[in-house]
Order: sequence, then C-alpha cells, then structure tokens
Amino acid sequence: MSTETTEEALPPIQFREDMTVELVKASASDADVIWAARVSTAGEQSLESVGQATDRDAGLINYLARERHGSPFEHTSMTFFVSAPIFVFREFMRHRIASYNEESGRYRELLPVFYVPSKERNLVQVGKTGAYTFVAGTKEQYDITTKAIKESCTVAYENYKKILASGVAREVARAVLPVTLYSSMYVTMNARALMNFLSLRTSREGSHFPSYPQREIEMVAEQMEQHFARLMPITYAAFEKSGRIAP
Repeated sequence: MSTETTEEALPPIQFREDMTVELVKASASDADVIWAARVSTAGEQSLESVGQATDRDAGLINYLARERHGSPFEHTSMTFFVSAPIFVFREFMRHRIASYNEESGRYRELLPVFYVPSKERNLVQVGKTGAYTFVAGTKEQYDITTKAIKESCTVAYENYKKILASGVAREVARAVLPVTLYSSMYVTMNARALMNFLSLRTSREGSHFPSYPQREIEMVAEQMEQHFARLMPITYAAFEKSGRIAP
C-alpha cells in the first residue's frame, strides 16, 4: 500500500507594495464633540447640540484641542478594515487605545501574499537610533533586497504547504512564515485615540513633536487620516492647528 501523499498545487504567490484601508462604519462627527463638551455647563440642555456642528462651533473645538480637554473627542467611533504586512500590525498593537480583531493562522490557511518595498521606499538609515533619517538606496541595494525577500517568502510558503500536506495543524505550520506576510484586521478607534495614533505614525512639518515612523505603518496612517478629515473636518483642522498633538 502506497504511503505517498499527493501535494496540493501551490497557489500563485503575490508580492504587493501597497497597504489598503477601508472605512467599514463610523459614528463620528464634529457635533459629537460639541454635545459631549457642553454637558459640563448645560446639562440636559446639551441635547440641543446633538446634530450638525456649524462653523461657530469651531472655536469650542479649537479650545478643547489647544487646552487638551480630550474626553469629548472620545464620544466617536471609527472602524477600519486594514490589509497590511504582519510587522505593521505588530506596531499597531503597541497602541493600547484601540480594539483589534485580526485574521487567525490557527483557523484558516494563510494566503501567499507578501510585502516588498517599492522603488520609492528609502532603504538606507543615516545616523544613530533616535536621531536618524532614511535616504534612497542604490539600484543594486534595491535589487538585492527585493530578490532576497521574494526568494525567502517563496521558500517559506512552499514549506508551509508541505507541513500542512503532512497533516500538521495550521497553528504549527504557520511558524515558518515571515512577518512580510499580509494579514487583515478590523481596528476601531475614537477620534482622540486616532489623533494620538496619527501624531506618532505620520511625519509632518509643523508638528510640535516630530515623529519618525516606519514608512509602512505611515502608509496605513495616511489613509486613516483621509477618512478622519472627511468625517470630522472641524476637529481635524483643530488637530492640525494645535501642531498635531492629541488632546
């Protein structure tokens, strides 16, 4: 009797340079900040503020942001569906001011989608930790980097499939996969938490406290920021005016 196992055909391996962010649902408007703030002085009369914020409310929101009265910004909610490499999600998890649910390699077979840096991604670090910048690499450095990543990911996924084909559990087989593998998750934040996230994970001129994020998580943050600016334009303008400091 033959004991040979028939290996399942490998799905085509994909290499991506992008991150995707989709706004799934939101309960977030500038008006939410107004009624939450006014309850301190108006009590039940603050219910009259539930609705659309107007330009005259910009002064109050600017005051709250400038003086760092942050709690009124917490009465909002934004849920994003993010697709990015695992190493980006590990940076996300350092922000303990959000709710996360990520796809699980224990319960589903992971797809062969891996990250490679684009040609626009600066590759070379100049300076010491805490005081450094990144500059563009040479064509040779880019070619070496992308070739090595693609070779490593291809071998890793082939081994992943071999382990699965032998009958080993998914939660064990995934141990051979690199953190360049794409994952997906839902992340829910309120506006205050999102401003904190943006202040640390984007690099902008004019920020009171300059930040130096890894480019890959900044690519995610930039897309989240676009949704935030559209949903809460007065709050977003106050965030910018205050030097991108979370209230």
